[in-house]
Amino acid sequence: MSSALLIIAGFAGLLGGAELLIRAGTALALRLGIAPIVIGVTVVSLGTSMPELAIGIESARQGSAGLAVGNIVGTNVVNLLLILGLSAAIRPITLDTRTVRFDLPLMTAAAVLLLLVALDGGLGTWDGVVLLLFGTIYTLGVLRTGRQESAAEDAEGPVPLDAERETTRPWVDAVTLVAGIAVIVVGATLLVDGAVEAARAFGVSDTVIGLTIIAIGTSAPELVTTIFSTIRGNRDIALGNLLGSSVYNIALILGITVLVAPGDVPVPDEVLEGDLLLMVAAALACVPVFVSGSRISRLEGALFVVAYGGYLGWLLAAQT
Repeated sequence: MSSALLIIAGFAGLLGGAELLIRAGTALALRLGIAPIVIGVTVVSLGTSMPELAIGIESARQGSAGLAVGNIVGTNVVNLLLILGLSAAIRPITLDTRTVRFDLPLMTAAAVLLLLVALDGGLGTWDGVVLLLFGTIYTLGVLRTGRQESAAEDAEGPVPLDAERETTRPWVDAVTLVAGIAVIVVGATLLVDGAVEAARAFGVSDTVIGLTIIAIGTSAPELVTTIFSTIRGNRDIALGNLLGSSVYNIALILGITVLVAPGDVPVPDEVLEGDLLLMVAAALACVPVFVSGSRISRLEGALFVVAYGGYLGWLLAAQT
């Protein structure tokens, strides 16, 4: 299949999968009495992180697990600056109390934790265990706060389902949700393969491809899900997906990669001294933005996008 067809098929998969995912995720959350952001933080964010997991395990199998660290760091920078920024620039994001008090601190803590365990230039077995433990604690916290929110909503009365949802069963929504995630992951794979093939045909180096196409390509599920959710008005799933993916990429995806690697996973100097610091800075920058007024304005979103453009320009300039 030519690179153009791969790219077209990839985009089609991303768009179709995002539509299935958002519809099923919202319906399932309402049926189960769970806040949509909980579905976004857990099921959706884990599903859209599958490309990163696949790359991490494959890199470990080939003895190049250090590449996975750069991919995770680059993907989180894309999530926090480019995707979150674009979403807010399209439509300001209003933040609830749970996001500010729970998801934001733990997302920031995950970024700082990765920096601390990577300071010695490598990630060993115990580092992987610590990351996985953090991810487990985060998931338990998400479920606990979700139950508390559901109990509070039940006290106010049940939310009525529309006629379309009343005619379907919960297992149908669950299967549709999984199918949407699968289609998105396949679409992202096709898109990355096609883009890499096209870039090489035009003589673009593997380094530039890795820093741009792979990092953005593996974030394509989060990007499409967030933009679709923004346009359709399902902001809770979009925001939960971004914050959850940022935590799971570090805690679970990288943690698993470290544990399946045959030895310690090296953290390249350029990642430790540049990209990783920027990822932590981006997470810390979210704190005053999220806390001030409990919303992300269009201007703040635009500034995030500009910051990512500057980061991308710096990366490309450093390779020339």
